[in-house]
Amino acid sequence: MILVRTLGTAAMAIAAMTSTAHTQDRAREIGIAPGVLEPGPLNAITDVAGVLVGQVTLTDPEASIRTGVTAILPHDGDLYADKVPAGLAVGNGYGKLMGATQIRELGEIETPIVLTNTMAVPRAADGILDWTLARPGHEDIRSLNMVVGETNDSRLNDIRARTVTPAHAVDAIESATGGAVAEGNVGAGNGTVAFGWKGGIGTSSRRLPEALGGWTLGVLVQTNYGGVLQMDGLPVGEELGQYYLSDHVADDRADGSIMIVLATDAPLSGRNLERLAHRTFAGLARTGASMTNGSGDYAIAFSTHRDVRRTPQRRTEVSPITDLPNGRMSPLFQAAIEATEEAIYNSLLMAEDIDYPVVGSDAVVHALPVDRVRAMVEARER
Repeated sequence: MILVRTLGTAAMAIAAMTSTAHTQDRAREIGIAPGVLEPGPLNAITDVAGVLVGQVTLTDPEASIRTGVTAILPHDGDLYADKVPAGLAVGNGYGKLMGATQIRELGEIETPIVLTNTMAVPRAADGILDWTLARPGHEDIRSLNMVVGETNDSRLNDIRARTVTPAHAVDAIESATGGAVAEGNVGAGNGTVAFGWKGGIGTSSRRLPEALGGWTLGVLVQTNYGGVLQMDGLPVGEELGQYYLSDHVADDRADGSIMIVLATDAPLSGRNLERLAHRTFAGLARTGASMTNGSGDYAIAFSTHRDVRRTPQRRTEVSPITDLPNGRMSPLFQAAIEATEEAIYNSLLMAEDIDYPVVGSDAVVHALPVDRVRAMVEARER
């Protein structure tokens, strides 16, 4: 769905989308397939049954607007009534993650998870609130924990214009579907930068063999951070001459953030979901992230398994516990590492050049040169 609205004197294209055409290639299309586990059929967070993703992309070159909203719904039912267990991990905590303390305290999520830019967090939360209160059966809600993550896209977006509105968050939520997920310059990744190249939205999944439980795990990332880029062990940043501390200057060029959202159908408690969320940072490290002082690195993990949902009955009565034991967590840890790593690569490889300046800036950010990365992969294979 494409909507056109007016912002001042300029027209802004607003796309609510779940898939789009790109000239770039995903990691596996150029021979980068990190890890030892196989992905699901879509190689996306939506390989976890029931998970939905919706995106609204806001672009207006004349007004230096490039931002958006990405919404992840753990299931298509009543999220407030059937809350999902969740865990939160913080790498470097320079960020504005709304709803974090209640995830930590109660180990559950009761709304869609919305990603956007730093200045849009309150308005995105307002959108979640509007959408939730308007749903049938929610007439008596008196408290709600809206979950909104962010990264700062001000290098490519006039963030002070505060373009994102509550309605955009609602549009992202209501457009959410299963199936293929758009990557690169879409949704909350529309204005992000990673390793000095264009960042964006990326996703990947892993499916455990039946002997290890057969569980599916998927990751979606919003990349906006820096470091020394490595791709499946290849020193891409160094080979291309673009990496943190290349000139021995310790400035803020590697600052930024990453939001990592992990879904799984394995029956896990909030405690083991927190452990799983922490493992995503091992995947982040594999990409060469510096996790600098000015970076906000957050991971949220949730389980969609029906037997661990916090239904009204389970919130008021003693009930049996369904929980994968600690001794069976390690394969899921490996899956989280691999899916996070590949999702980040996809966010970079599917991004496209941004060649217009932000107001008061001459910033031009190029996409990662896919042909040169492919040549590195081919050279290693030879």
